[in-house]
Amino acid sequence: MSVLTSGSRTRAPSGSEVPDLEARSLRRRRRRADNLAAYLFLAPQLLGLVVFTVGPLVFALVLAFYHWDGFGTRSFAGLANFVDVLSDPRIRRSAVNTLWFTVLQVPGLMVSGFCFAVLMQRAGRLTSVYRLAFFAPVITSSVAVAAIWLWLFNPDISPLNHALSAVGLPAPNWLQDARFVIPAFAMVGIWQGLGYQLVMFMAGLQSIDRSMLEAAQLDGCSESQKLRHVTIPLLSPTILFLSITSIIGSFQVFDYIYVFFGSTAPDASRTIVYEVVQLAFQEFDFGQASALAVLLFLALLGVTGCQLAAQKRWVHYTE
Repeated sequence: MSVLTSGSRTRAPSGSEVPDLEARSLRRRRRRADNLAAYLFLAPQLLGLVVFTVGPLVFALVLAFYHWDGFGTRSFAGLANFVDVLSDPRIRRSAVNTLWFTVLQVPGLMVSGFCFAVLMQRAGRLTSVYRLAFFAPVITSSVAVAAIWLWLFNPDISPLNHALSAVGLPAPNWLQDARFVIPAFAMVGIWQGLGYQLVMFMAGLQSIDRSMLEAAQLDGCSESQKLRHVTIPLLSPTILFLSITSIIGSFQVFDYIYVFFGSTAPDASRTIVYEVVQLAFQEFDFGQASALAVLLFLALLGVTGCQLAAQKRWVHYTE
């Protein structure tokens, strides 16, 4: 049977082609049903992402170009908020404090996490116990951690100061001396974040192919040479990931400062995120607070971009 169409002869589907068409149609219907089910399951998470992350981010970006105290009408400010923020000496001091905290915390955290991870490889059956002990501060509230260290930094009853005095070292007034307040924050950050770094480094060490270490040993490499030329290069993807996340976290430090000083922190202890909170909820200048938050976001974006761009020089992937 044939049908003439525009002078051409078209062959009707044969009986063997009909099941194929039905099968393809059935597969399309199943694919649409699966996609619909997937979207339904993802809808709560996507809704939360839009409402609590994307929405506030867009609102803050728009608000950075307006003057607004949170109650009245908004007035367009152009780039005035960014100019005011960049020219404020107090905020510049807070930016320096944030950088100083990052310089102290990130290397200290990563070096200590790597060293403890290497030692934990020799812990044997007690590895899980040590891992749990190190990881406990990570899942502890930052407010609780800051409250514990507030007691440890008290110069009158501090066991830390007593230990320093016992070995003949000066015991500083950690939270009142401008020279030691940022290092004190870094100590708290290292103590709380060490467990996460430890677990990540241990996972990276366990993923290293044993044959590479055995080959280095057969070539006569010492333990330090294997660590330098084999272990650390193969851990470079883990180091890159931890350096990115650690820098982002250090730029966002706030809770320690607020627990230690409340809303009256001295200039030597203020950081960028602390200034954002102060501008927004103490001075009710949401425009400048949003502008400062946008600048912080751009700074973190630039630092992360530089790290990702530089990874080709020092990060080694085995696959």
